[in-house]
Amino acid sequence: MKFLPAYIQLYETGELEKRVAAGYEMLRECKLCARECGVNRLEGEAGFCRSDSRVIISSAGPHFGEESPLVGHHGSGTIFLTNCNLGCVFCQNYDISQQGRGKEIGTNELANAMLALQGMGCHNINFVTPTHYIPQILGSLFIAVKDGLRVPLVHNCGGYESINALKLLDGVFDIYMPDVKYGDNDAGEKYSQAPNYFDVVTAAVSEMHRQVGDLVVNSQGIAESGLLMRHLVLPNDLAGTGKVVEFVAGLSKNTYINIMDQYRPVYKASGYPELSRRTNSGEFSDAILLAKDAGLSRGFPHV
Repeated sequence: MKFLPAYIQLYETGELEKRVAAGYEMLRECKLCARECGVNRLEGEAGFCRSDSRVIISSAGPHFGEESPLVGHHGSGTIFLTNCNLGCVFCQNYDISQQGRGKEIGTNELANAMLALQGMGCHNINFVTPTHYIPQILGSLFIAVKDGLRVPLVHNCGGYESINALKLLDGVFDIYMPDVKYGDNDAGEKYSQAPNYFDVVTAAVSEMHRQVGDLVVNSQGIAESGLLMRHLVLPNDLAGTGKVVEFVAGLSKNTYINIMDQYRPVYKASGYPELSRRTNSGEFSDAILLAKDAGLSRGFPHV
């Protein structure tokens, strides 16, 4: 039986249109992420993420650097959204997330970009840093579905999510891909300006898992639905990998988690001596062993 994304049913029942309206209403006193800034973005105000009612994107195209279940043979249809609700001092895409590089795009244009990526054969539409643009994405999705969009959507985020906003997305995104950055609250506040980060991310990821479950791939190994997680190993165990994998295993030992070793000290990291070098091979091997000891086995490199 051919896979159909969950949002098709929402569209056919009229529920998707209601979600669009509810999403835009949330912009009136913005609480789309865990910061709950409360600004009126419909009137041009902007909170921590520096975003008002307009959508700004950096790029859109097939991407082959994502996890293999997303990339397949034709790539992940990746849309890099500008600005971010986190302030990571080591962000590798800081020109987009922190400095606002990108161009304004209308709802119809965003819908057309999604359809174009599907037309190129991309296996999914992968929204990178979508949290602060949820209502606009829903509006664009409503247009794109009318015009034939039929591939899964990926919510590729930093994990600092609002439960209420995630509930608005229930049945919209088939695939959630949060980055669980830290295993404690102090590190989240110090390095990402995100108070209570670990408490927020564990609640958010639990809600994501409730909605979509473990990652499901088809006979070609392409992801169709489920939770796919990321965790970047930082030097000096600043990411608290042990706590992260303990949480992930408690959620489900069948969770797909990509444990990554590509940290490099960019952006403002040089101002933090403990972050001023790359992760070494021993630290990365230790992180993998922690994941194995926690009972996890899907997704991460087996060194």
